[in-house]
Amino acid sequence: MFRQIALGGMLAALTLAGAAQAATALRVQLPADIRSIDPGVNRDHNTDGVVLHMVEGLVAYGEDAAPKPLLAEKIEISPDGKRYTFRLRKGVKFHNGAELTAEDVVWSWNRYMEPKTDWRCLSEFDGRGLVKVERVTAQDPLTVVFELDQPSALFLSSLARTDCAMSGILHKSSVKADGSFDKPIGTGPFKFGEWKRGEFIKLDRFADYTALPGQRDGLGGAKRPLVDEVRFVVIPDSATAKAALISGDIDVVPDVANADVAELKGNDRVKLSVVSHMGLVGLIMQTRDPVLANPKLRRAIAAAIDKPELVASVTDGLGKPNGSVVPSLSAYHGKVQSEDVAHDPAAAKKLLSEAGYKGEKIVMLANKRYPQSFNSAVIAQQMLQAAGLNVEIEVLEWATQLDRYAKGNYQIQAFPYSGRLDPALSFESITGPKDKQPRKLWDNPEVQALLEKSMVVADTAERQAIFDELHRRFIADMPMVMLYNGIAGGATGRKIEGYVSSLTSLPRLWEVSVTR
Repeated sequence: MFRQIALGGMLAALTLAGAAQAATALRVQLPADIRSIDPGVNRDHNTDGVVLHMVEGLVAYGEDAAPKPLLAEKIEISPDGKRYTFRLRKGVKFHNGAELTAEDVVWSWNRYMEPKTDWRCLSEFDGRGLVKVERVTAQDPLTVVFELDQPSALFLSSLARTDCAMSGILHKSSVKADGSFDKPIGTGPFKFGEWKRGEFIKLDRFADYTALPGQRDGLGGAKRPLVDEVRFVVIPDSATAKAALISGDIDVVPDVANADVAELKGNDRVKLSVVSHMGLVGLIMQTRDPVLANPKLRRAIAAAIDKPELVASVTDGLGKPNGSVVPSLSAYHGKVQSEDVAHDPAAAKKLLSEAGYKGEKIVMLANKRYPQSFNSAVIAQQMLQAAGLNVEIEVLEWATQLDRYAKGNYQIQAFPYSGRLDPALSFESITGPKDKQPRKLWDNPEVQALLEKSMVVADTAERQAIFDELHRRFIADMPMVMLYNGIAGGATGRKIEGYVSSLTSLPRLWEVSVTR
């Protein structure tokens, strides 16, 4: 439980803290304290947002969600897809001044793969997940080789995952003599300074950071530290954080509610950065339900919904419709993924008649924890009723709704999925055998075979063809009415330059400066 601090006291404390800080300090709201500073261990979203300023991996997600070299300069994949050779960038330094070598990569990997480390992503690489890393070896000081048990198109994407802390490479001095973790000695643009639990986490500029040339690119590209200090201040209450931003006592609020974005648009003390992210928001349907088993009825539901009107309403005009499971930002979202069931009330009524619908009641589950999802349910209900569907909304606590989802115990749900940064993982979240995994929406053996192939094939064009075919089948079967991808909105004070919200909704405080 985090302490709730009165607005006046909080702002006074921030003002005093600000006066004591360097002129180039950046003060960032953190809605809850972090859980640890051990990369990928005992973590949550807030923790990732702090730790990923200190550590970096061999690869990182770009703006198009594709993994791109970061600490690696070049990546070579063997013809059989089971051997990945990483050529490291020369001259990259750790926070203690030591230069990055292949042995550091091997040491870091072996530590992650040790069960007692309790790395979040151990199961992704030890054979329980999509791939098993059989060995990692240093060929020479700047070359490291990963050998897999089978080819995997998702290996690099898995390495880059933010909940894995980007599989960040650490110097061995990050642990104490007894093997316990001390602090992250990474290669990131900022290094660990101080953590006062429940109050703030301070990171200091790493003066010897070796930046890539060019522009910022997702969590890679140019990542120069342009301020002397970043201070993440724990402010649990969003109203308090907004007031602190307007008054100038906080410089960055990384995640602002859509309603607050609309309110702050007209405030000349604030600048906004709003982007789409990779999350999926839609209406999921139980295809084994007696009423919803007919794909014509599910397509009628899709045709009855005016997506542009619904999305504009629930996102305060910030979002754009997307009828594909492939997120709009993905490099694999192309012309085919833009195909969708058109809004056509007459066609919806015709499909209902062809499906033999007789006015049976359909219950749509919703919750108020995620306002946009709840509002989607309310607006969709009105549109479906106008087309002749007898739809009622049942509002549940989020935990109860999630339990019903996991058991497949529902007809329709207004439901948000967190972002997956590869289309195969987006499809995997909804696809699979319902008998073994009741939470899955789309139980189709041919689709499952295509999906599994997309996880093995590395060729971009071949993967695109698979995702195109999956989308066409998705539109035909309609196990889910995809509405839009989530919105990430960040806000800064007027003196802050260069802040851009990210597709992961994590803050990026490199390439950000404070004007005097």
